[in-house]
Amino acid sequence: MLTTVLVRGAVAEADAATGAEAAVSAVAQLEAARSSVEHEIIPVLSIAVLRDPAAVALTGLPTFLVRAQLADAQGALTQAQQVTDAAIASVPAGSVGAEVAERAAVELAAVRSGASDQQASPMDTYTRYLAVSDMLMAAQRDAASAAGAHDVSAGTDRATRDVELVARLARTASRAIPLFLSTQTTVSGTEGPDLDWRATWRSYTDARAQMDELAQPALVSAWDDVRTSEALTAVDDVLAAQADDAAAAPISILQVAALVSRNTDRDAALAGLLQTAVGSAQAAAAADHDAADGRRDRTLLAALGVLLAATLGAALLGRSISRSLRVLAGQADRVSRGELVEVEGGGPREVRTVSTALGSAVASLRRIQAQSAAVAGGDLTSPVLEEPLPGPLGEVVHASVQQIVESVRERERLQFALTHQATHDPLTGLSNRAQARVLVNSALHRAQRSGGMTGLLFVDLDGFKSVNDGFGHAHGDAVLQEVARRLLATVRSGDVVCRLGGDEFVVLVEQVAEERDLVELAERIVAVTARAIDVGADQVWIGASVGVAVARDAGTDADLLFAEADAAAYRAKGHGRGRAEVFDEALRAELSARAELESAITSALRNGEMQLHYQPVLDVATSRLTGYEALIRWNRPGHGMVPPDSFIPTAEATRLICELDRWVLNEATRQLAQWRAEDPTAADRTLAVNISGRHLAEAGVVDDVLAALAASGFPAELLIVEVTETVLVDDPAAISNLAVLRSHGVSIAIDDFGTGFTSIGQLRSMPVDTLKIDRSFIASAEAGNRELVALIIRAAHTFGLTVVAEGVEEVDQLELLRADACDLVQGYLLSRPLPAAAVSSFRDGAHAPVA
Repeated sequence: MLTTVLVRGAVAEADAATGAEAAVSAVAQLEAARSSVEHEIIPVLSIAVLRDPAAVALTGLPTFLVRAQLADAQGALTQAQQVTDAAIASVPAGSVGAEVAERAAVELAAVRSGASDQQASPMDTYTRYLAVSDMLMAAQRDAASAAGAHDVSAGTDRATRDVELVARLARTASRAIPLFLSTQTTVSGTEGPDLDWRATWRSYTDARAQMDELAQPALVSAWDDVRTSEALTAVDDVLAAQADDAAAAPISILQVAALVSRNTDRDAALAGLLQTAVGSAQAAAAADHDAADGRRDRTLLAALGVLLAATLGAALLGRSISRSLRVLAGQADRVSRGELVEVEGGGPREVRTVSTALGSAVASLRRIQAQSAAVAGGDLTSPVLEEPLPGPLGEVVHASVQQIVESVRERERLQFALTHQATHDPLTGLSNRAQARVLVNSALHRAQRSGGMTGLLFVDLDGFKSVNDGFGHAHGDAVLQEVARRLLATVRSGDVVCRLGGDEFVVLVEQVAEERDLVELAERIVAVTARAIDVGADQVWIGASVGVAVARDAGTDADLLFAEADAAAYRAKGHGRGRAEVFDEALRAELSARAELESAITSALRNGEMQLHYQPVLDVATSRLTGYEALIRWNRPGHGMVPPDSFIPTAEATRLICELDRWVLNEATRQLAQWRAEDPTAADRTLAVNISGRHLAEAGVVDDVLAALAASGFPAELLIVEVTETVLVDDPAAISNLAVLRSHGVSIAIDDFGTGFTSIGQLRSMPVDTLKIDRSFIASAEAGNRELVALIIRAAHTFGLTVVAEGVEEVDQLELLRADACDLVQGYLLSRPLPAAAVSSFRDGAHAPVA
C-alpha cells in the first residue's frame, strides 16, 4: 500500500508537470494565433482606406503612389493570412484552446469573406476581427490559468507566472496599435469604430510595469534588451504622445506606414520574449517530470526488495506448517467432494484453529444432511428438523429448512384443495361432471369383476328456471344446495350423488339387487324434491323428473349409461314431469333411431341430399311478388321427400342444426343472388331464412350470416332472419347477436307470432322489423279471432313493424287481411313452396293475380 501511495504520488507529479508543459505550450500557440489575427487588421484597414476616394483625397498622395501602397497592403494581407492560418493550425487537437481555435478559424473565414467582397463595412470587419482575437485571448488566459493550476515545483511555478506576465504584455501591445490606427483613419460613409484605444494603452503600460516582477534572471535580461530596443521605444513614444494629448492632430499616412512597420518589429521582439519564457517554463516542467519518474523508479525498486524479503519469509514459514496443511487440505478436499469425514489437525496454532473450524462446519453439514434426508423422505415430523444450527448462518439455514417444510406442507394442502376443486362442484360440494364420469367408469369395472348390476339415476329438476327468473339467481343457488342436501339424505350411505351442472344431478348406485330398488329410490327422490323449499322469507316449489338406467353386462360404458339415463329422464318430462322412467328397449330403439337419423343428416349434408324450396311472399295491396321464404327439404334415398318436421327436431337436439342453418344460408343467398343477376326486376326481392334458437345463441352466428352474404354478394338489407318468440324471450345471448345482425343491415322477423308468450307491449323493445302471424290465427273461425288478427296488425304498425300473414289458403282470408291493412301474405292460395327450377315461371309473372 505504501508503494502504491508513493508511486501514485510520483505519477501524479509527472502528470502535473506534463499538464503544465502542455498548457504553457498552448499559451504560446494561442498567442501566436491571436497576434496573427490582429496583424491582419492593419492591411485590411489600409486596403479599405486606399479604396475609399474620399480618404485618398485627404492624404494628398498621387495616384501612382496610392496604387503602389494598395498593392503593398494586399501583399501584406496575403502574407498575414498565411501566417494566421499556420498559427491556428498549429494548435494541437485535444489541447487547451483547441475547440476555440477551431471556432476562430470558422469565424475568421467568414470575416475575410465579408471584407474581400466588400459586403461588410470596415467598421463591421474591424469589430469582427477583434471578436476573433478576443476568443483566442480568452482561450490564452484559460491556458495560462491551467498552467498555473497544476501542482508543480516552485521553479516551474515561477516560470509559469513569468509566461503569464509576458503573454499579457504581448496581448496588450498587439491590441494597442490596431485600436490607435482605427482612430486615425476615416473611411467614406463611416464614422469610425467607437473604441477607446487609450484604455488599451493604459492596460499595456500596466502590463509593462508588471514586467518588473519577472523571477527568472535570464528572462529579465532578455526583457531589458527588448525594452530598450528601437522598435519598442519608437512605437511607445508615438502612442504616449497621442495618449497624453487628447487634442493632438491625427498622424499622416506616411507616419502610419512607419508606425505599422515599427509595430511589426515590436511584436516580433515581444513574441521572441514570450518564446523564451515558454521555453524556460517547459524546461522546468520537463525537469519536474524527470524528477518524478526517478522517484517512481526508486520506489518500485525498494518495493521489489521488500517483496523479495517477504517471499523468502513466507517460504520459510510455509515449510514449518506445510505438513499440517497438507493433512488439513486432504481432509478439506474430501469434505468438498461430499465426504463428511472426521477432521483432525495438529501443527501451529493457526492450523489447529482452522481444523477446529472445519470440524464444526462438518458437524453442521451432517445435521443439514439429516434434515434434508427427512424432507426428501417426506418425514416432516422428524425431531431432527427442529434442531437449530449454531451461529447466525445456522439460524438462516434452519429458518430455510423450516420454510421448505412449511412449503411442502402448503403444497400438499393446495394439491388436495385443487384436486377437490377440479372434481367437485363449488356450489353444492358434490362431485362434478368430470368426477361423475370417473366414478361411473370405476363402478362399471368393479361390477364387471363381481358380476353385479350398477344403476344410474338422472335427476332433472322441473320448474327451476321459474325460480331463477322469479326470485333471482341467489334463490336458485339456495334451492340447488337444498336439493343436494335432500338427495344425500335420501340415498344409501354407499351411493354417490353428483351435480352435472345447471339443474341436473345423477345418483350412482352400486350392488343393485333388483331394478325395482332403483325405481323406488327414484320415486323417493321425486317425493323429497317436490316438498316446499324455504329460502329466506320466501317459499318455492319445484319438482324432479328422474331417468333410471341399469348396467347388467360388461359391455356398457359410462357414456352409454349416461345417455340411457338422460333419455329416460327426457321421457319422464315428456310424460308429465314429476315422475320416474326406466330406460327400456323402446327407449333403446328410439336412441338408436335418433343416432341413425343424426348420421343420415350428416351424410345428407355431405352428399347433397338437402334441397331448398321457395315460397313466394306477395304484397297484399298490389299483388306484387316481394320475396321468398327458403324452406329446407330432404330428398332421402329410399324414403323420398322427407318433411322438415321429421328431422329438424333431431337436428335441434345437437349441433347439427347449426350445420343445417349454415347450409341454408349459403345456398339460399347464392340462389337469390343468381336470380337477381338474371332478372333486373328481382333486384329488390327479399329472402327469409329460419335460424334455430340454438344457433342464434352461439357467438359464431353473426360470422356465419356475414360470410354467406359476402360469398354470394347478396345485399344484407334484403335478408330476413326468422326466429321464434321463445328465442327472444328466453335467450339474452341470441337477442344480442340479433342486434349485431341488425346493425349490419339484416332484418329480423318473429315467426309464428301468437303461439308463444310474447305480449304486444314487448314488441316495442325487441330487435325486430317484421311480425309473421301464425297460420292458426288466419285459418281459425272462432268468434273474435278476426278482431284479434286486426289488433295484432294495428299494434305491429304502431311500432313500425311489417306484418306477414302465413298459411293463407282461401280468398275470404285474403280479403279480410286486405281489409285489415296487412302488408304481406304467403300460403297455398298464392303458391306452395317451389323448388328452385319451378320458381322461374312464378317469378316471371305466370301466377294468377291476387283478387
